[in-house]
Amino acid sequence: MKTYIKHHPWQIIEDTFRPEHNEFSESIFAIGNGRMGQRANFEEDFSGKSLQGSYLAGIYYPDKTRVGWWKNGYPEYFAKVINSVDWIGLHILVNGQVLDLAKAKVTAFERRLDMQQGMLYRSFVVEMPDGAQIKVEASRMYHLFASETASLQYRIAALSDDITLTVTSRLNAEVTNRDSNYDEKFWESVGQGRDGDGIFVAARTKKTGFEVYAMLETSIKTATATYGVQDTIISSGCMAEVYSVNLAKSQTCSIEKRVAIVTSQNHAVAQLKEVAHEHLRAFRGLDFDQLKEKQAAAWQTVWAESDIEISGDVAAQQAIRYNIFQLNQTYTGEDERLNIGPKGFTGEKYGGVTYWDTEAYCIPFYLATQSPKIARNLLIYRHQQLDKAIENAAKLGFDKGAALYPMVTINGEECHNEWEITFEEIHRNGAIAFAIYNYVRYTGDEDYIWSHGLEVLVAISRFWAQRVNWSAERGQYVMLGVTGPNEYENNVNNNWYTNRIASWCLEYTLECLKKLAQPKSDNLSALKAKLAIGAEEQQKWQHIIDNMYYPFDAQRDVYLQQDGFLDKELIPVAQLDSSQRPINQHWSWDRILRSCYIKQADVLQGFYFLEDQFDRDTLSRHYEFYEPLTVHESSLSPCVHAILAAKLNKAEKAYEFYLRTSRLDLDDYNNDTEDGLHITSMAGTWMTIVEGFAGMRIKAGKLYLNPMLPKEWEGYKFRVLFRGSTLLIAVHADGYTIENISGTAAHIQTATETFILSGLSKKQVPQVR
Repeated sequence: MKTYIKHHPWQIIEDTFRPEHNEFSESIFAIGNGRMGQRANFEEDFSGKSLQGSYLAGIYYPDKTRVGWWKNGYPEYFAKVINSVDWIGLHILVNGQVLDLAKAKVTAFERRLDMQQGMLYRSFVVEMPDGAQIKVEASRMYHLFASETASLQYRIAALSDDITLTVTSRLNAEVTNRDSNYDEKFWESVGQGRDGDGIFVAARTKKTGFEVYAMLETSIKTATATYGVQDTIISSGCMAEVYSVNLAKSQTCSIEKRVAIVTSQNHAVAQLKEVAHEHLRAFRGLDFDQLKEKQAAAWQTVWAESDIEISGDVAAQQAIRYNIFQLNQTYTGEDERLNIGPKGFTGEKYGGVTYWDTEAYCIPFYLATQSPKIARNLLIYRHQQLDKAIENAAKLGFDKGAALYPMVTINGEECHNEWEITFEEIHRNGAIAFAIYNYVRYTGDEDYIWSHGLEVLVAISRFWAQRVNWSAERGQYVMLGVTGPNEYENNVNNNWYTNRIASWCLEYTLECLKKLAQPKSDNLSALKAKLAIGAEEQQKWQHIIDNMYYPFDAQRDVYLQQDGFLDKELIPVAQLDSSQRPINQHWSWDRILRSCYIKQADVLQGFYFLEDQFDRDTLSRHYEFYEPLTVHESSLSPCVHAILAAKLNKAEKAYEFYLRTSRLDLDDYNNDTEDGLHITSMAGTWMTIVEGFAGMRIKAGKLYLNPMLPKEWEGYKFRVLFRGSTLLIAVHADGYTIENISGTAAHIQTATETFILSGLSKKQVPQVR
């Protein structure tokens, strides 16, 4: 763990230069605006440890799969949202010496992320090799108010003597990816040059043919002068402007860079240049402080919708706001073609593509904090890729319209290149079906079933019906050769979660088909014809539901994770030598697979999704059996355990898991944050508070609340949107209040009563759990 991030309710602060941890900090301080984003790389040259990363949502490259041997059905490529135009670069000479924090003597340093206003700040004081001392103050923002633009300010002050500065402002499309499978360059230059007051570069991705046009304007001035370009350096894919400044002692030189980055994903290629011009022209009359004001106003709107306030625990408050901040700067929902990559704009790992994380963890956050359209767009993303999901299943031998959604995708094609994931971790189909159910349950928007959802549900159900097989020995249906959410067990038979979510998918699809068969759905005859699902097929699904096999231990009265789980040595995690943690960084894969240790919630994931099907005692037994065996080496694990612990009134465990999920990256629990943040699991942090501590559920169309208050907190407050109502829930030691701050009445249920809360009214509930 790393614990040097200072606790602050609205800011992320490191106050000492730690070059050995720079890649970790580059992840932590990453910023974006939903359309593009960047790791917190330095503007000036840095020869120390650094992962350069600047990313554009939806712009990807199909990097050829690299495996030791090929198997039929392997994806030919791994899609990657690739490193793109580097616009921040400043090559700075101080008295002819390169400014490089890896070589200069750093006497003061601070990096600060202002989450409230969406700004990244950095300041440092250095002594150059010749003894010259300078102070730098850098500010950067990716504009939330204009998502194809960004800007920065870089101020250099001479502290000790007069100095000469040579500043080269770069715009560079000649970038590479560290994780390129074959060290291949993903971009080809299609132009660069001067354009009015600025410079531009244009590049095209190989194979996919996305075009990017970036236009940069640089200005340099002191209190007494404005400096013009002395020289322009042109090379393939790169432009640079050179400036010279004589700076007197105590004088400050201010450098500003403003960039517009536009792509053929959003504009016609012939229009890219003019669109970039328009974006920069819109800022001509604004100075940097005015741009900051616009940024702050845009973020104020976001925080008004999604903030969670915690009293009495600064570490907890900082953590939840950090998670909410990163979610909102990764995905804004404005474009249904986009989705939420597990690393967002913060690193190359996982390629920036879509996993089942979106449906399982992110949907609840966006349902409760944004317009229903945002969550709907995430579902439509999958509907648009249904034909590809059917193709993916066909490649593996399934037919008759069966769909297997990919584990990893950006365009609907499977592109994961590990066999135990690509072929076996098929439970992702269940998460997509559950997200449809969850959306309809929360919003009441049953029309989505008929317009989009039922097609997906039927195709998924057709896959499950073919993926199971009848075991004559058991007299039941079984599912062989799968990997559940717990990826520390591969190629197992009858993973309980996979079997159960498959059966549930069939149940839910049949339930929807019954509604489709009702007379009131006569106007949906075209949908019925398109689905072409007859009584015989539905009877087969019901037979599977009625006869699905679930591994079970009668002695313990618990469902087993899969066949043979009890053949393992059940040694609790608490007995592991701490020096062996995390085990994925110390043990061989063979040893991990033979162990009893669970990477993330597996059986308990099913209990979280389908909690209404299990009573409290059953949940308690399974929690007590599985939690001591779980190492939580997936970022997706602690939040599920926190929610279930809260339901069981295990307040201390729930709080422990809250800290683990909320500060996973800030404190680097799993020693892997340098690769990028765990964006999708950050939605699980929100779930931990709202679904865990506050006990929020949807029951029979009503918003249900049953809050508890961790002893470490004085209180907490959050806002949710529910079926047209906006509700502010405030929990404190003496109870909680539900305030309807909208004009739409809300149907509410608590642990003791059910009522309608009219608009602009408040209800006091006298006690918490």
